[in-house]
Amino acid sequence: MTPTPSALMTQLRRLKPVQLRLLAHLGEVGALGEAASRIGIAQPAASRLLAEMEDALGLSLHERQGRGLRLTHVGAALARRAARIEMELFDAAQEVAEAATGRAGVVRVGAVTGPALSLVLPVLTAMQKTLPDFRAEVTVATSITLCDMLREGRLDFALARVTAGESQLKADVMANEPLSLVVRRGHPLLVRPEITVADLLQYDWVMGDDETLLTQTVMSRLTEIGVPIPNRRISTSSFLFTLALLNQTDAIAPLATPVVDSLSGNPSVPFVTLPIDLGLAVAPFSLVTRVGSQLTPAAQRLVDGIRTHL
Repeated sequence: MTPTPSALMTQLRRLKPVQLRLLAHLGEVGALGEAASRIGIAQPAASRLLAEMEDALGLSLHERQGRGLRLTHVGAALARRAARIEMELFDAAQEVAEAATGRAGVVRVGAVTGPALSLVLPVLTAMQKTLPDFRAEVTVATSITLCDMLREGRLDFALARVTAGESQLKADVMANEPLSLVVRRGHPLLVRPEITVADLLQYDWVMGDDETLLTQTVMSRLTEIGVPIPNRRISTSSFLFTLALLNQTDAIAPLATPVVDSLSGNPSVPFVTLPIDLGLAVAPFSLVTRVGSQLTPAAQRLVDGIRTHL
């Protein structure tokens, strides 16, 4: 007989925090021994906790699979909720620690390259001057990686792009991201009185592979305006590798304009923007958070600074 929601609520309240932690990690790693190790208990003890949960709920949470196990649909559903509880407890601990000590905790922020350099970096630099106790861990990665980290509770928020149909993450659109064509100082194109599209096609372009958003955006725009696809003998999504390649070759790289602007103010930076506008711009990035979560005061302070800096 399937228990009613009200009966399940009563039974769930009887579960121990350690049981929920075990289930959360089991849902993540899929191996009882590793899940047990993560919460600091032996595997036999983990087996007993899992059996006690099933007895308390009157439901099967796992099933044997060869020499291992896998969660049932019920177990997987409860594991996802247990992981959410773990995230909320971690966030609560951060906020309570801030309130108790008067010091800002560590904010874990993620961002794609453009916003990381044009927004997160200057705002953090400014905050360090006025809030000496403020600390942040910054992850620069692709939107896919950042969204995965958010779901797992490893980030407080991210500046990234969310795919359509996403249900676990909330996205508030922040800003568009135009692109500029960047070359090294002293590039042969810079001595021309006027640069044409045909001139651009005489040189290699540096972008990521065909699956990256920037590359797809550039190719789509070039096709839209009737420009042939440029040569791409080297592909990379690494910002540092791209800059190194520009420095040593005559290649052209489409880069986020805000990033280029933040670098071009320094005359020692060996890169400049070509004076030609092809109307290149990637989709807007968003402030991404977990659905139902609340930012700690320190994380909210950083978000407010980023919004002000836009």
